[in-house]
Amino acid sequence: MRLLVTATALSLVGTLGGLLVASLLLPLSSEFRNRIVPWLLSYAVGTLLGVALLALVPEALDQLAPASVLGALLAGILMLFVVEKLVLWRHCHTEDCDVHDASATLILIGGALHNLADGAVIAASVLISIPLGISTALAVAAHQIPQEVGDFAVLLNAGFSRRRALLLNALSASSAVGGAIIVYAAAETLPNTLPYLLAVAAGSFLYVAMADLIPHLHKGEVIGSGAVRQVLLIGAGVGTILAL
Repeated sequence: MRLLVTATALSLVGTLGGLLVASLLLPLSSEFRNRIVPWLLSYAVGTLLGVALLALVPEALDQLAPASVLGALLAGILMLFVVEKLVLWRHCHTEDCDVHDASATLILIGGALHNLADGAVIAASVLISIPLGISTALAVAAHQIPQEVGDFAVLLNAGFSRRRALLLNALSASSAVGGAIIVYAAAETLPNTLPYLLAVAAGSFLYVAMADLIPHLHKGEVIGSGAVRQVLLIGAGVGTILAL
């Protein structure tokens, strides 16, 4: 029961923590938000890559054969690709993107599904070790911040008030608890599935970092102070994971 409480608490830290920081950026000017979001994206890339390659994959390799781990990792990448095609999973990370053409309802549904998966990933990590769960929750929170900034923009452009947009995003984020409970219950019945879940989670984190976030960082200047800042912040994200 203690692990269940820890898993649900960290799942909320990961999803609601990112939402809280994003809400603090709302009163700021659009120009300032558009300038700082790429910094947040860079740090998120570092944390996601760090957790996937330096924490989740090594932990899975300790319990499974390399072929099984890599197969599950590939399944995670392909699964997220398919879900992104079938459901509105991809989120805005700036205030100017194609997703703004979609309805606010689909944005919230996609966010709830995303948060459900994040809660499941965090819970699977917690069941292996608390430090791994903390690292995973941090990576989720870092990714949630720019994502929620984009989601807020969608809802505000759709005519929602800031208070209502915050409430709806908070409800969407709370679905992470459901993901945590599902994984905890599954682990009680099929404990041998945990290392596979870690590998699948690593694949999903790699997909989000490399297919979703990094392309945003390539927009704009190629060489310059902005590019150097991106590399340093990615390194900071990886370093944070190593320090935990």
